[in-house]
Amino acid sequence: MKVPQRLAPLVEEGLVDEVLSQLMSGKEATVYVVRCGDSVRCAKVYKDAKQRSFKNAVSYTEGRKVKNSRQARAMEKGTRYGRQMQEEAWQNAEVDALFRLANAGVRVPQPYICTDGVLLMELVTDADGQVAPRLNDVELTPELALEHHAYLINQVVRMLCAGVIHGDLSEYNILMAASGPVIIDLPQAVDAAGNNEAAAMLSRDVQNLAVYFGQFAPQLLTMAYAKEIWQHYVAGTLTPETALTGFVAADTTPVDMAGLLQEIEDTRREEQERRLRLQERD
Repeated sequence: MKVPQRLAPLVEEGLVDEVLSQLMSGKEATVYVVRCGDSVRCAKVYKDAKQRSFKNAVSYTEGRKVKNSRQARAMEKGTRYGRQMQEEAWQNAEVDALFRLANAGVRVPQPYICTDGVLLMELVTDADGQVAPRLNDVELTPELALEHHAYLINQVVRMLCAGVIHGDLSEYNILMAASGPVIIDLPQAVDAAGNNEAAAMLSRDVQNLAVYFGQFAPQLLTMAYAKEIWQHYVAGTLTPETALTGFVAADTTPVDMAGLLQEIEDTRREEQERRLRLQERD
């Protein structure tokens, strides 16, 4: 096929020898199948911010580190340079997450290089050597659903142990390779320790898995893996080998109403004093 404009620099530099076909076009990127020497790989071409339709990007980028304070200020102000830095950070986030997760034993596509807004990575294939299908396109028995769900819950745990939450995990970004499920699409990966919405995003990822696999194994719909995983994470007891039950005991600790009311009153008083100080300055 004709070489897309965004891939032309990689062809000129010898990183890509031939563009074989377009694999898919999604909300954040277009993916091509390319030949690099004797290997067939994926080239993920990221769309710029004006073309992307990924919602609530700010929620996902909270807690991500930038190279220096100048970049941070520019990104906060939304200057042209700042927008450029935001684009680079968005693209580099997936590369960083892929390397980080692969090292932690999470089954993700092997990344090779990211340059000019293009990520070269492993082409995930099925048992016949064809492009691996998405999970939602695979027929499942109740037994297979339970097996794949257990495996993916462990992958979620391994991700969290590495400090990462997928943030958009579902049957649409899991490929069924010859060796089993492979997690893809990570530009929105969340820093578990630095994002205030981390627990909610973990819960949504786990719930998405439960809802999908629950179609084939309904008992999964009653499990509370997200709460159990997060409790272990907060307590510092979470490891890839942590035995999960899917059940969490109800918290029966009495609420300290007096202490809660005092805390509310202290907060109200502090806010009142802050406003008075601002009025005095004016």
